[in-house]
Amino acid sequence: MLSVRELEPRRLWNHFTDLNSVPRPSKKEEQVIQFAKNFGESLGLETIVDSIGNVIIRKPATSGMEDRLPIVMQSHLDMVCQKNEKTAFDFESQGINMFVDEDWVKADGTTLGADNGIGVAAIMAILSSKEIGHPSLEALFTIDEETGMTGAIGLEPGMLSGRILLNLDTEEDNELTIGCAGGVDITLSSEYESSPAPSDSIAYQLDIRGLKGGHSGVDIHLGRANANQWMNRLIWHASSTADAKIGSIEGGGLRNAIPRESSAVLAIPTDKTLAFEKCINEQSRQLLGEYESTDPDAKIEYRQVAEKVSIVDETFQTDLLSTLYTCPNGIYRMSPDIQDLVQTSNNLARVLVNKGCLEIGCLTRSSVNSERDDLANAIQVSFQKFGGDVRLGGKYPGWAPRPESKIVHLMSGLYRELFDEDAHVAACHAGLECGILGRHYPEMEMISFGPNIFGAHSPDERVQISSVQKFWRFLLETLQRIPTTA
Repeated sequence: MLSVRELEPRRLWNHFTDLNSVPRPSKKEEQVIQFAKNFGESLGLETIVDSIGNVIIRKPATSGMEDRLPIVMQSHLDMVCQKNEKTAFDFESQGINMFVDEDWVKADGTTLGADNGIGVAAIMAILSSKEIGHPSLEALFTIDEETGMTGAIGLEPGMLSGRILLNLDTEEDNELTIGCAGGVDITLSSEYESSPAPSDSIAYQLDIRGLKGGHSGVDIHLGRANANQWMNRLIWHASSTADAKIGSIEGGGLRNAIPRESSAVLAIPTDKTLAFEKCINEQSRQLLGEYESTDPDAKIEYRQVAEKVSIVDETFQTDLLSTLYTCPNGIYRMSPDIQDLVQTSNNLARVLVNKGCLEIGCLTRSSVNSERDDLANAIQVSFQKFGGDVRLGGKYPGWAPRPESKIVHLMSGLYRELFDEDAHVAACHAGLECGILGRHYPEMEMISFGPNIFGAHSPDERVQISSVQKFWRFLLETLQRIPTTA
Protein backbone atom coordinates (compact mmCIF):
# COMPACT_ATOMS: atom_id res chain seq x y z
CA MET A 1 0.00 0.00 0.00
CA LEU A 2 1.25 3.48 -0.87
CA SER A 3 2.05 5.87 1.94
CA VAL A 4 0.68 9.40 1.77
CA ARG A 5 4.21 10.70 1.13
CA GLU A 6 4.42 8.66 -2.08
CA LEU A 7 1.34 10.26 -3.66
CA GLU A 8 1.53 12.79 -6.47
CA PRO A 9 2.15 15.69 -6.38
CA ARG A 10 4.74 14.60 -3.82
CA ARG A 11 5.71 18.10 -2.72
CA LEU A 12 2.13 18.86 -1.67
CA TRP A 13 1.49 15.52 0.04
CA ASN A 14 4.78 15.66 1.93
CA HIS A 15 3.94 19.09 3.28
CA PHE A 16 0.47 17.81 4.23
CA THR A 17 2.04 14.90 6.08
CA ASP A 18 4.44 17.22 7.90
CA LEU A 19 1.56 19.53 8.83
CA ASN A 20 -0.59 16.65 10.08
CA SER A 21 2.17 15.55 12.43
CA VAL A 22 1.63 18.79 14.37
CA PRO A 23 -1.34 19.11 16.78
CA ARG A 24 -3.53 22.01 15.67
CA PRO A 25 -6.92 22.19 17.41
CA SER A 26 -8.75 25.50 17.09
CA LYS A 27 -7.75 27.93 19.84
CA LYS A 28 -4.74 25.76 20.67
CA GLU A 29 -2.56 26.49 17.66
CA GLU A 30 0.72 27.39 19.39
CA GLN A 31 2.56 24.40 17.94
CA VAL A 32 1.36 24.88 14.37
CA ILE A 33 2.04 28.63 14.47
CA GLN A 34 5.66 27.83 15.40
CA PHE A 35 5.71 25.16 12.67
CA ALA A 36 4.62 27.68 10.02
CA LYS A 37 7.05 30.31 11.30
CA ASN A 38 9.95 27.86 11.23
CA PHE A 39 8.97 26.78 7.71
CA GLY A 40 9.04 30.32 6.30
CA GLU A 41 12.31 31.20 8.01
CA SER A 42 13.93 27.97 6.82
CA LEU A 43 13.32 29.13 3.24
CA GLY A 44 14.92 32.51 3.93
CA LEU A 45 11.60 34.26 3.28
CA GLU A 46 10.21 37.24 5.16
CA THR A 47 8.02 35.69 7.86
CA ILE A 48 5.76 37.57 10.27
CA VAL A 49 3.61 36.33 13.15
CA ASP A 50 1.09 39.08 13.91
CA SER A 51 -0.26 39.96 17.34
CA ILE A 52 -3.11 37.43 17.19
CA GLY A 53 -1.10 34.52 15.75
CA ASN A 54 -1.63 34.67 11.99
CA VAL A 55 1.49 33.81 9.99
CA ILE A 56 2.38 35.80 6.87
CA ILE A 57 5.17 34.65 4.54
CA ARG A 58 6.23 36.81 1.60
CA LYS A 59 7.93 35.49 -1.54
CA PRO A 60 9.02 37.70 -4.47
CA ALA A 61 7.77 37.06 -7.98
CA THR A 62 9.70 34.54 -10.03
CA SER A 63 11.79 35.82 -12.91
CA GLY A 64 9.66 37.19 -15.74
CA MET A 65 6.51 37.60 -13.62
CA GLU A 66 7.42 40.79 -11.78
CA ASP A 67 4.81 42.77 -13.73
CA ARG A 68 1.88 40.59 -12.63
CA LEU A 69 -0.66 41.65 -10.03
CA PRO A 70 0.53 40.66 -6.55
CA ILE A 71 -1.54 37.89 -4.98
CA VAL A 72 -2.44 36.55 -1.56
CA MET A 73 -2.86 32.80 -1.06
CA GLN A 74 -4.83 32.06 2.10
CA SER A 75 -5.76 29.02 4.21
CA HIS A 76 -6.31 28.40 7.91
CA LEU A 77 -3.99 26.44 10.19
CA ASP A 78 -6.50 25.02 12.67
CA MET A 79 -8.68 21.94 12.24
CA VAL A 80 -11.91 20.53 13.64
CA CYS A 81 -11.17 17.81 16.21
CA GLN A 82 -13.76 15.03 16.21
CA LYS A 83 -13.24 11.32 16.87
CA ASN A 84 -15.30 8.17 17.05
CA GLU A 85 -16.46 7.16 20.51
CA LYS A 86 -14.12 4.16 20.73
CA THR A 87 -11.07 5.91 19.26
CA ALA A 88 -8.36 6.69 21.81
CA PHE A 89 -6.75 9.90 20.58
CA ASP A 90 -5.46 13.19 22.04
CA PHE A 91 -5.69 16.02 19.50
CA GLU A 92 -3.50 18.25 21.67
CA SER A 93 -0.49 15.94 21.66
CA GLN A 94 -0.79 13.54 18.70
CA GLY A 95 -0.45 13.86 14.96
CA ILE A 96 -3.18 12.50 12.68
CA ASN A 97 -2.90 8.84 11.69
CA MET A 98 -3.50 8.76 7.92
CA PHE A 99 -3.82 5.97 5.39
CA VAL A 100 -4.51 5.56 1.66
CA ASP A 101 -7.71 3.77 0.65
CA GLU A 102 -7.85 3.48 -3.15
CA ASP A 103 -8.45 7.06 -4.38
CA TRP A 104 -8.84 8.53 -0.89
CA VAL A 105 -6.74 9.65 2.02
CA LYS A 106 -8.50 9.03 5.34
CA ALA A 107 -7.74 9.18 9.06
CA ASP A 108 -7.99 6.36 11.56
CA GLY A 109 -11.11 7.19 13.57
CA THR A 110 -10.65 10.98 13.64
CA THR A 111 -11.09 14.00 11.46
CA LEU A 112 -8.37 14.18 8.82
CA GLY A 113 -7.60 17.89 8.77
CA ALA A 114 -7.77 18.10 4.99
CA ASP A 115 -10.03 21.03 5.84
CA ASN A 116 -7.97 23.20 5.49
CA GLY A 117 -4.66 21.33 5.62
CA ILE A 118 -4.64 20.58 1.89
CA GLY A 119 -4.86 24.31 1.22
CA VAL A 120 -2.04 25.01 3.66
CA ALA A 121 0.09 22.26 2.08
CA ALA A 122 -0.54 23.60 -1.43
CA ILE A 123 0.67 27.05 -0.39
CA MET A 124 3.71 25.53 1.31
CA ALA A 125 4.48 23.66 -1.91
CA ILE A 126 4.45 26.92 -3.88
CA LEU A 127 6.61 28.68 -1.30
CA SER A 128 9.22 25.89 -1.16
CA SER A 129 9.47 25.39 -4.93
CA LYS A 130 12.20 26.90 -7.08
CA GLU A 131 10.56 25.78 -10.33
CA ILE A 132 6.94 26.95 -10.08
CA GLY A 133 6.32 30.39 -11.59
CA HIS A 134 4.15 32.87 -9.73
CA PRO A 135 3.60 36.61 -9.18
CA SER A 136 4.69 38.37 -6.02
CA LEU A 137 3.10 36.26 -3.30
CA GLU A 138 1.91 36.73 0.27
CA ALA A 139 0.92 33.52 2.05
CA LEU A 140 -1.61 34.18 4.80
CA PHE A 141 -2.09 31.37 7.30
CA THR A 142 -4.89 32.33 9.67
CA ILE A 143 -5.78 30.79 13.02
CA ASP A 144 -9.05 29.80 14.70
CA GLU A 145 -11.16 29.73 11.54
CA GLU A 146 -13.28 26.85 12.77
CA THR A 147 -14.42 28.31 16.11
CA GLY A 148 -14.77 32.04 15.62
CA MET A 149 -12.58 33.24 12.73
CA THR A 150 -10.70 35.35 15.26
CA GLY A 151 -7.55 35.20 13.15
CA ALA A 152 -9.20 36.85 10.17
CA ILE A 153 -11.09 39.26 12.42
CA GLY A 154 -7.88 40.28 14.20
CA LEU A 155 -5.78 40.76 11.06
CA GLU A 156 -4.60 44.34 11.05
CA PRO A 157 -5.36 46.51 8.01
CA GLY A 158 -2.28 47.24 5.95
CA MET A 159 -0.60 43.88 6.55
CA LEU A 160 -1.28 42.72 2.98
CA SER A 161 -0.49 44.38 -0.34
CA GLY A 162 -1.91 41.74 -2.71
CA ARG A 163 -4.59 42.68 -5.22
CA ILE A 164 -6.11 39.20 -5.66
CA LEU A 165 -6.83 36.68 -2.89
CA LEU A 166 -6.95 32.96 -3.62
CA ASN A 167 -8.67 31.21 -0.71
CA LEU A 168 -8.05 27.45 -0.86
CA ASP A 169 -10.91 26.32 1.40
CA THR A 170 -13.67 25.11 -0.94
CA GLU A 171 -14.43 21.37 -0.77
CA GLU A 172 -15.70 20.44 -4.23
CA ASP A 173 -13.30 20.58 -7.14
CA ASN A 174 -15.85 21.77 -9.70
CA GLU A 175 -16.84 24.81 -7.64
CA LEU A 176 -15.58 28.36 -7.72
CA THR A 177 -16.94 29.96 -4.58
CA ILE A 178 -17.58 33.70 -4.76
CA GLY A 179 -19.71 34.25 -1.65
CA CYS A 180 -20.53 32.67 1.70
CA ALA A 181 -22.70 32.88 4.78
CA GLY A 182 -21.99 34.85 7.92
CA GLY A 183 -22.68 33.47 11.36
CA VAL A 184 -23.29 34.14 15.05
CA ASP A 185 -22.96 31.92 18.12
CA ILE A 186 -25.81 31.69 20.61
CA THR A 187 -25.15 30.36 24.11
CA LEU A 188 -27.57 29.77 26.97
CA SER A 189 -25.92 29.18 30.35
CA SER A 190 -27.81 28.52 33.54
CA GLU A 191 -27.56 26.86 36.92
CA TYR A 192 -30.12 24.54 38.45
CA GLU A 193 -30.89 22.80 41.70
CA SER A 194 -30.89 19.02 41.84
CA SER A 195 -32.02 16.46 44.38
CA PRO A 196 -31.53 12.72 44.86
CA ALA A 197 -33.77 10.54 42.72
CA PRO A 198 -36.55 8.76 44.66
CA SER A 199 -35.44 5.52 46.28
CA ASP A 200 -38.03 3.58 44.27
CA SER A 201 -36.45 4.51 40.93
CA ILE A 202 -33.93 2.85 38.62
CA ALA A 203 -31.22 4.69 36.66
CA TYR A 204 -30.98 4.17 32.90
CA GLN A 205 -28.31 5.38 30.51
CA LEU A 206 -29.67 6.32 27.10
CA ASP A 207 -27.18 6.60 24.21
CA ILE A 208 -27.47 7.85 20.63
CA ARG A 209 -24.54 6.86 18.40
CA GLY A 210 -23.56 6.44 14.78
CA LEU A 211 -25.25 9.48 13.27
CA LYS A 212 -23.66 10.82 10.11
CA GLY A 213 -22.98 14.32 11.39
CA GLY A 214 -20.93 16.56 9.13
CA HIS A 215 -20.36 20.25 8.48
CA SER A 216 -23.18 22.38 9.88
CA GLY A 217 -23.00 24.68 6.86
CA VAL A 218 -21.96 22.59 3.87
CA ASP A 219 -24.05 19.54 4.88
CA ILE A 220 -27.05 21.20 6.53
CA HIS A 221 -29.23 20.79 3.42
CA LEU A 222 -28.78 17.00 3.48
CA GLY A 223 -31.32 16.60 6.26
CA ARG A 224 -29.12 14.49 8.51
CA ALA A 225 -30.18 13.68 12.04
CA ASN A 226 -29.19 15.92 14.95
CA ALA A 227 -28.42 13.90 18.10
CA ASN A 228 -29.60 16.71 20.37
CA GLN A 229 -32.98 16.81 18.68
CA TRP A 230 -33.29 13.02 18.88
CA MET A 231 -32.44 12.96 22.58
CA ASN A 232 -34.93 15.69 23.40
CA ARG A 233 -37.66 13.82 21.54
CA LEU A 234 -36.88 10.58 23.36
CA ILE A 235 -36.86 12.21 26.79
CA TRP A 236 -40.02 14.20 26.04
CA HIS A 237 -41.98 11.03 25.32
CA ALA A 238 -40.34 9.08 28.14
CA SER A 239 -41.23 11.89 30.53
CA SER A 240 -44.91 11.85 29.61
CA THR A 241 -45.36 8.07 29.43
CA ALA A 242 -42.99 6.78 32.10
CA ASP A 243 -42.32 9.79 34.36
CA ALA A 244 -38.63 9.85 33.34
CA LYS A 245 -36.53 12.38 35.26
CA ILE A 246 -33.35 13.92 33.86
CA GLY A 247 -30.15 13.28 35.74
CA SER A 248 -27.71 14.47 33.06
CA ILE A 249 -27.42 15.05 29.32
CA GLU A 250 -24.33 15.47 27.17
CA GLY A 251 -24.84 15.89 23.44
CA GLY A 252 -22.88 17.34 20.55
CA GLY A 253 -19.78 19.50 20.83
CA LEU A 254 -18.46 21.93 18.24
CA ARG A 255 -20.89 24.49 16.85
CA ASN A 256 -19.83 23.89 13.26
CA ALA A 257 -20.46 20.13 13.41
CA ILE A 258 -23.87 18.49 13.21
CA PRO A 259 -24.14 16.53 16.50
CA ARG A 260 -23.52 12.80 16.02
CA GLU A 261 -23.80 11.56 19.60
CA SER A 262 -25.71 12.19 22.82
CA SER A 263 -25.92 10.44 26.19
CA ALA A 264 -28.36 10.92 29.06
CA VAL A 265 -28.86 9.41 32.49
CA LEU A 266 -32.50 9.19 33.54
CA ALA A 267 -34.29 8.06 36.69
CA ILE A 268 -37.34 5.84 36.06
CA PRO A 269 -39.86 4.78 38.72
CA THR A 270 -39.52 1.07 39.41
CA ASP A 271 -43.10 0.37 38.39
CA LYS A 272 -42.68 2.18 35.06
CA THR A 273 -39.51 0.59 33.68
CA LEU A 274 -41.46 -1.54 31.21
CA ALA A 275 -43.36 1.53 30.01
CA PHE A 276 -40.06 3.37 29.62
CA GLU A 277 -38.47 0.61 27.58
CA LYS A 278 -41.58 0.25 25.42
CA CYS A 279 -41.60 4.03 24.81
CA ILE A 280 -37.90 4.15 23.84
CA ASN A 281 -38.28 1.12 21.59
CA GLU A 282 -41.22 2.70 19.78
CA GLN A 283 -39.62 6.12 19.42
CA SER A 284 -36.37 4.50 18.27
CA ARG A 285 -38.20 2.55 15.61
CA GLN A 286 -39.77 5.76 14.36
CA LEU A 287 -36.56 7.79 14.38
CA LEU A 288 -34.48 5.11 12.70
CA GLY A 289 -37.15 4.73 10.05
CA GLU A 290 -37.44 8.48 9.43
CA TYR A 291 -33.67 8.81 8.96
CA GLU A 292 -32.90 5.45 7.39
CA SER A 293 -31.56 6.98 4.18
CA THR A 294 -29.49 9.78 5.74
CA ASP A 295 -28.18 8.03 8.88
CA PRO A 296 -28.19 4.28 8.18
CA ASP A 297 -25.69 3.45 10.96
CA ALA A 298 -27.60 5.22 13.73
CA LYS A 299 -28.06 3.38 17.02
CA ILE A 300 -30.24 4.10 20.06
CA GLU A 301 -29.39 1.98 23.10
CA TYR A 302 -30.36 1.95 26.76
CA ARG A 303 -29.27 0.02 29.80
CA GLN A 304 -29.77 0.07 33.53
CA VAL A 305 -26.84 1.50 35.49
CA ALA A 306 -26.01 1.09 39.15
CA GLU A 307 -25.39 4.65 40.20
CA LYS A 308 -26.96 7.26 42.40
CA VAL A 309 -28.67 9.91 40.32
CA SER A 310 -29.43 13.50 41.20
CA ILE A 311 -32.35 14.78 39.16
CA VAL A 312 -33.49 18.23 38.04
CA ASP A 313 -36.76 19.58 39.38
CA GLU A 314 -39.98 19.17 37.44
CA THR A 315 -40.33 22.81 36.33
CA PHE A 316 -36.75 22.95 35.07
CA GLN A 317 -37.23 19.73 33.13
CA THR A 318 -40.47 20.88 31.52
CA ASP A 319 -39.01 24.25 30.54
CA LEU A 320 -35.81 22.68 29.20
CA LEU A 321 -37.59 20.13 27.02
CA SER A 322 -39.96 22.81 25.70
CA THR A 323 -37.10 25.21 24.94
CA LEU A 324 -35.17 22.57 23.02
CA TYR A 325 -38.27 21.37 21.19
CA THR A 326 -39.02 24.87 19.89
CA CYS A 327 -35.40 25.73 18.94
CA PRO A 328 -35.07 25.90 15.13
CA ASN A 329 -32.64 23.40 13.66
CA GLY A 330 -31.59 22.89 10.07
CA ILE A 331 -32.71 24.97 7.11
CA TYR A 332 -34.64 28.11 8.03
CA ARG A 333 -34.86 29.64 4.55
CA MET A 334 -33.60 28.86 1.07
CA SER A 335 -32.27 31.66 -1.11
CA PRO A 336 -34.96 33.12 -3.38
CA ASP A 337 -32.24 34.39 -5.73
CA ILE A 338 -29.65 31.59 -6.01
CA GLN A 339 -30.90 28.14 -6.91
CA ASP A 340 -30.32 25.40 -4.30
CA LEU A 341 -28.47 27.71 -1.90
CA VAL A 342 -29.38 27.54 1.77
CA GLN A 343 -29.75 31.17 2.81
CA THR A 344 -30.29 30.80 6.58
CA SER A 345 -29.96 27.92 9.05
CA ASN A 346 -29.39 27.05 12.68
CA ASN A 347 -27.45 24.18 14.23
CA LEU A 348 -28.49 23.03 17.72
CA ALA A 349 -24.91 22.06 18.42
CA ARG A 350 -24.49 21.47 22.13
CA VAL A 351 -26.67 20.43 25.08
CA LEU A 352 -25.04 19.88 28.46
CA VAL A 353 -26.91 19.24 31.71
CA ASN A 354 -24.58 18.12 34.47
CA LYS A 355 -23.67 18.91 38.08
CA GLY A 356 -25.95 21.93 38.40
CA CYS A 357 -24.88 23.57 35.13
CA LEU A 358 -26.79 23.88 31.86
CA GLU A 359 -25.33 24.96 28.53
CA ILE A 360 -27.05 25.09 25.14
CA GLY A 361 -25.02 26.20 22.12
CA CYS A 362 -26.16 27.08 18.58
CA LEU A 363 -24.58 28.44 15.41
CA THR A 364 -26.87 30.53 13.22
CA ARG A 365 -25.73 31.12 9.64
CA SER A 366 -27.01 33.29 6.80
CA SER A 367 -25.77 34.94 3.64
CA VAL A 368 -28.09 37.85 4.54
CA ASN A 369 -26.77 39.52 7.68
CA SER A 370 -30.13 41.01 8.68
CA GLU A 371 -31.83 37.61 8.42
CA ARG A 372 -29.01 35.99 10.42
CA ASP A 373 -29.54 38.56 13.16
CA ASP A 374 -33.31 38.19 13.09
CA LEU A 375 -33.20 34.41 13.53
CA ALA A 376 -30.58 34.76 16.27
CA ASN A 377 -32.81 37.29 18.02
CA ALA A 378 -35.76 34.89 17.83
CA ILE A 379 -33.72 32.08 19.39
CA GLN A 380 -32.37 34.47 22.00
CA VAL A 381 -35.91 35.50 23.00
CA SER A 382 -36.96 31.86 23.27
CA PHE A 383 -33.94 31.05 25.41
CA GLN A 384 -34.53 34.08 27.64
CA LYS A 385 -37.96 32.74 28.57
CA PHE A 386 -36.17 29.75 30.06
CA GLY A 387 -33.98 32.01 32.18
CA GLY A 388 -30.25 32.14 32.72
CA ASP A 389 -27.67 34.06 30.72
CA VAL A 390 -28.14 34.24 26.94
CA ARG A 391 -25.22 35.56 24.91
CA LEU A 392 -24.66 36.28 21.23
CA GLY A 393 -21.02 36.22 20.21
CA GLY A 394 -18.49 35.37 17.53
CA LYS A 395 -20.46 37.27 14.89
CA TYR A 396 -18.86 37.40 11.45
CA PRO A 397 -20.18 38.79 8.17
CA GLY A 398 -21.11 37.02 4.98
CA TRP A 399 -19.18 37.49 1.76
CA ALA A 400 -21.20 39.25 -0.93
CA PRO A 401 -20.64 37.72 -4.42
CA ARG A 402 -18.95 39.80 -7.12
CA PRO A 403 -19.49 37.62 -10.21
CA GLU A 404 -18.26 40.39 -12.51
CA SER A 405 -14.74 40.46 -11.02
CA LYS A 406 -11.76 39.74 -13.26
CA ILE A 407 -10.53 36.76 -11.24
CA VAL A 408 -13.92 35.07 -11.54
CA HIS A 409 -13.90 35.51 -15.33
CA LEU A 410 -10.28 34.35 -15.53
CA MET A 411 -10.70 31.20 -13.49
CA SER A 412 -14.10 30.16 -14.86
CA GLY A 413 -12.71 30.42 -18.40
CA LEU A 414 -9.54 28.57 -17.43
CA TYR A 415 -11.54 25.78 -15.80
CA ARG A 416 -13.52 25.31 -19.01
CA GLU A 417 -10.29 25.29 -21.03
CA LEU A 418 -8.55 22.72 -18.83
CA PHE A 419 -11.42 20.36 -18.03
CA ASP A 420 -13.84 20.82 -20.95
CA GLU A 421 -16.79 21.68 -18.70
CA ASP A 422 -18.16 24.68 -16.88
CA ALA A 423 -17.27 25.26 -13.26
CA HIS A 424 -20.08 25.74 -10.77
CA VAL A 425 -19.70 29.42 -9.83
CA ALA A 426 -21.75 29.99 -6.69
CA ALA A 427 -21.96 31.09 -3.10
CA CYS A 428 -21.90 28.53 -0.28
CA HIS A 429 -23.57 28.21 3.12
CA ALA A 430 -20.30 27.58 4.95
CA GLY A 431 -18.39 30.36 6.63
CA LEU A 432 -15.27 31.48 4.76
CA GLU A 433 -12.82 34.11 5.90
CA CYS A 434 -13.20 36.11 2.67
CA GLY A 435 -16.11 38.13 4.05
CA ILE A 436 -14.04 39.25 7.03
CA LEU A 437 -10.89 39.87 5.01
CA GLY A 438 -12.97 41.85 2.54
CA ARG A 439 -13.83 44.32 5.27
CA HIS A 440 -10.11 44.97 5.80
CA TYR A 441 -9.34 45.05 2.06
CA PRO A 442 -12.50 46.08 0.21
CA GLU A 443 -10.75 46.53 -3.15
CA MET A 444 -9.15 43.07 -3.16
CA GLU A 445 -10.72 40.57 -5.57
CA MET A 446 -11.36 37.17 -3.95
CA ILE A 447 -12.22 33.65 -4.98
CA SER A 448 -12.19 30.26 -3.24
CA PHE A 449 -11.54 26.79 -4.67
CA GLY A 450 -10.12 23.42 -3.63
CA PRO A 451 -10.27 19.62 -4.07
CA ASN A 452 -13.02 17.18 -3.13
CA ILE A 453 -13.14 16.83 0.65
CA PHE A 454 -16.10 14.83 1.91
CA GLY A 455 -17.32 14.35 5.48
CA ALA A 456 -15.54 17.43 6.81
CA HIS A 457 -15.96 18.07 10.56
CA SER A 458 -16.58 14.36 11.18
CA PRO A 459 -14.41 11.22 11.51
CA ASP A 460 -15.62 10.30 8.01
CA GLU A 461 -13.56 13.15 6.54
CA ARG A 462 -11.60 12.10 3.46
CA VAL A 463 -9.86 13.81 0.55
CA GLN A 464 -9.79 12.45 -3.00
CA ILE A 465 -6.30 11.91 -4.39
CA SER A 466 -7.21 12.38 -8.06
CA SER A 467 -9.11 15.54 -7.15
CA VAL A 468 -6.06 16.97 -5.37
CA GLN A 469 -4.12 16.39 -8.59
CA LYS A 470 -6.82 18.21 -10.55
CA PHE A 471 -6.85 21.08 -8.04
CA TRP A 472 -3.05 21.33 -8.17
CA ARG A 473 -3.05 21.56 -11.96
CA PHE A 474 -5.74 24.26 -11.82
CA LEU A 475 -3.83 26.23 -9.18
CA LEU A 476 -0.53 26.16 -11.05
CA GLU A 477 -2.17 27.27 -14.30
CA THR A 478 -4.04 30.04 -12.48
CA LEU A 479 -0.73 31.40 -11.17
CA GLN A 480 0.57 31.54 -14.74
CA ARG A 481 -2.50 33.45 -15.94
CA ILE A 482 -2.62 36.20 -13.28
CA PRO A 483 -2.86 39.45 -15.31
CA THR A 484 -0.29 42.21 -15.38
CA THR A 485 -0.62 45.44 -13.45
CA ALA A 486 -1.05 47.39 -16.71
